[in-house]
Amino acid sequence: MKQSRAIETLQDAFESGRPLIYIHSAEEHRIDRLLRTVAFGCFEPPLTVFEWALTTGLRDAAGSSAAAGLHEPRKLLDFIAEYPGAAVFHLKDFHEPLREDPAVRRRLRDLYELCFDRKKFLVITSAVQFIPEELARNILLLELGLPDAEELQSLLRDETAILRQLGQPVELDDHYLLPLARALQGLTIDEARHAIRRALAHHRMLGSEAIPALLEEKRLVVNRTGLVQYVADGTTLDYVGGLEILKQWLLERRKLFQMRDQLSADIVPKGVLIMGISGCGKSLSVKAIASTFELPLYRIDMTEIFSGRHGPPETAFAQACKILEQISPAVCWFDELEMAVTSSESSGEQGRMFAFFLTWMQEKTRGLFVAATANRIDLLPAEMIRKGRFDEVFFVDLPTDDERVEIFRIHLQRRGVDPSKFDLERLKRFTKGWTGAECEQCVVSALTTAKLEERALTDDDLLNATATIVPLSKTMKEQVDHIREWAFERAVRASPREVVR
Repeated sequence: MKQSRAIETLQDAFESGRPLIYIHSAEEHRIDRLLRTVAFGCFEPPLTVFEWALTTGLRDAAGSSAAAGLHEPRKLLDFIAEYPGAAVFHLKDFHEPLREDPAVRRRLRDLYELCFDRKKFLVITSAVQFIPEELARNILLLELGLPDAEELQSLLRDETAILRQLGQPVELDDHYLLPLARALQGLTIDEARHAIRRALAHHRMLGSEAIPALLEEKRLVVNRTGLVQYVADGTTLDYVGGLEILKQWLLERRKLFQMRDQLSADIVPKGVLIMGISGCGKSLSVKAIASTFELPLYRIDMTEIFSGRHGPPETAFAQACKILEQISPAVCWFDELEMAVTSSESSGEQGRMFAFFLTWMQEKTRGLFVAATANRIDLLPAEMIRKGRFDEVFFVDLPTDDERVEIFRIHLQRRGVDPSKFDLERLKRFTKGWTGAECEQCVVSALTTAKLEERALTDDDLLNATATIVPLSKTMKEQVDHIREWAFERAVRASPREVVR
């Protein structure tokens, strides 16, 4: 089986002969297991692994005390200096002794020379990153990152084996091993373990039916940050009225995205920008993209980013993008992009966010498909919409006559009403220039009237409801006309052009 990225990183560090390694991570138990895997599997003879903490002192692989009186950091380093064999010493939360004691820092500089080329490694792990300036060139800093699919597949096998030993009748469907691991990506090992056990509490088989439970655990973890929101909607392309060109494009790109690991990076779909008039189905289309690609959907909360609760907006925005990288594969939704990144200036918060976003779009992981929406694409800088950032820029116009009929059918069906009992063709003349949202509101208004009178919905209810709605194309005529005129030759239409009869 292919090695995980974490094991390859640690193996490279050890094989390069770096005696001092600092791993910035809070996952101590995971790191301990990875160190043992590398020490036992990549060296001949295997290396001994010791573990030190201020509360327990130095312990060997069996958990027994390696020597008395080694709770003090300075005495521990003296012991390591005198230890005759090859070994890995895992030092937990050693950033405090580094920060407080100059003698410890001096001793570590001595150990760099004493341990070099002797297969003796000091691995400091801490959730806090602190490397003194005098040791900056001696210590290798590693950002281990969250577990990848290979490591999570191993966890799935281990957890099912452990639960079987405890007498629980659980099964793992090997056919769904990779999809299950991908559903867990973005979680720490401990969080993934809780998610697995949560899924097994409802299903004794870890298969396709367990994936929603794993995604629910991820939703709880991701939403906790406040910067990224998990959107569980379930909207499919069948719920989107019209937009046939956009639908066909998505169905074609779905195949390429699912083959992303076998294709070159320039062929793998990066994302799509959907602009158009408010209420015409941009957000609905993004939700349908996630279900079409069979991926979870995450939305960047720009209000939270600009709130100041997570530090400067550009820092919070970079953190949100990093979270998205960690939880890939996924569809990432940037809503009303022009409100977040509208400055072309070289200075200021928005300028820095804009520069970061451009770089990130170019270099992000291939497991992320970005779906951005904008009402006023003319407010976006040219660098944002040039080819290479997004695969395509679609314009969602006011629905055509036939599309409005289809939208009425969809909203009637979603509310349990048979659309075949209505003459929806009559509505074309009365709903000219309507958005999809206004068609939906017409159905809701007509159903409300019928429900209040305790009777079934009729054609007259729908026709009467059209008289109470003033469409956006009239109330904001100048703005709507400006958007349509701007996009006429600058974007690909999401719908075929209406044939004028």
